[in-house]
Amino acid sequence: MAKSLFEQSEAVNLRAVQPLAARMRPRTLDEFAGQQHFLGEGKLLRRLLKANRLGSVIFYGPPGTGKTTLAQLLATETKSRFRQLSAVTSGVKDLREVLQEARDEAATGGRRTLLFIDEIHRFNKTQQDALLPDVEDGIVTLVGATTANPFFAVVNALVSRSQIFQFQPLSPNDIKALLQRAIGDRERGLAKHQVEIAEDALDFLADVCDGDARRALSALEIGVLSSDDRPLKFTRALAEESVQRKAIEYDATGDSHYDAASALIKSIRGSDPDAGLYWLARMLEAGEDVRFLCRRLVILASEDVGNADPQALPLAIATMQACEFIGLPECQLTLSQCVTYLACAPKSNAATAAIGEALSDVREGRLIPVPVYLRDAHYGGAKQLGHGEGYEYAHNAEDGVAAQDYLGVEREYYRPVDRGFERELAERLAKIRAKLREAVE
Repeated sequence: MAKSLFEQSEAVNLRAVQPLAARMRPRTLDEFAGQQHFLGEGKLLRRLLKANRLGSVIFYGPPGTGKTTLAQLLATETKSRFRQLSAVTSGVKDLREVLQEARDEAATGGRRTLLFIDEIHRFNKTQQDALLPDVEDGIVTLVGATTANPFFAVVNALVSRSQIFQFQPLSPNDIKALLQRAIGDRERGLAKHQVEIAEDALDFLADVCDGDARRALSALEIGVLSSDDRPLKFTRALAEESVQRKAIEYDATGDSHYDAASALIKSIRGSDPDAGLYWLARMLEAGEDVRFLCRRLVILASEDVGNADPQALPLAIATMQACEFIGLPECQLTLSQCVTYLACAPKSNAATAAIGEALSDVREGRLIPVPVYLRDAHYGGAKQLGHGEGYEYAHNAEDGVAAQDYLGVEREYYRPVDRGFERELAERLAKIRAKLREAVE
């Protein structure tokens, strides 16, 4: 049915007040940029659509990657009614009203409802549970969007009934294609402003937006609308002036926190100081708690460097104390020193593996009694029990090592590696163990 002149005028007026990112939303799946790992030809989501078997799904990923837009396109593709709620502003009452409306529509033979819930992880357990019956019965096709890991933030019952699709930040090429489309689009974009964008400006916007299409299009629009020149040469300098200082996407208690911490630790363990510095800077710029960083570095000094470099732990402890004493921003220098030292230090997890094996024996094996000659002999009556009898004082031995069995069974937990100071420890330990075995033999 053709739209009336009034409807056409209203649509034009509404479009005029929309930001460029909203106007340039793709209208078909073919216009949708990115996420080809699940939306490309032959991939799972495309197959579900082709088979007309789209069930409930959860979209998980960073902002600006198209979660809301794709939900709207799915409603169009499946000829469903589109209803949207935000878990930030909606409560159980709003949810029940939408679900009742969907039931009424289904009962009268109407179209199925696709219910899009933005920030679904912000619904509490009761609100999420309220969705289950209608999801289970197919009354609604649920599309939940979240920036938090759904396996932690969404109830298990809902996760088990949904396909999880993880969105990735758009690639620089995807972003550049979107910017070029916006520049050339006369109906929705900026073609009337006669914009010619320099290649280095295009590259800059594609890089600085971190895969967020909304951020890139907003910067482009700001640059164009704030300039009077027509035709407009959109330069790298104009691009830089049109971009806000980026807000690092970082949830101090969520995935980004733990993923960045994991990357930092694994980079240092892998002896890459440059990667370690990047992840340190990323976390500092996002406002990470300095005490958390210090704790992780102290743990790593023992867990991954250990006795291969005995100076690693004192340096990490000194870093912790210095950071507590001087605070930010100056303690960034101390953290940088610690990260680079630990990354370049020889690595050994021999002490870590040793305590792990010993704990396993304690927990799972038969407990070894303390040999009588090693038991405490400092209290009255201990001698009557024979405690301490036969104990050899190590300092009386010429080399400081007494030939004595200190465990009662043969075990070797600590196996020094052939790196750093542990190479010397390994040579020393081989001689010590040879002498200790004399007591057993």
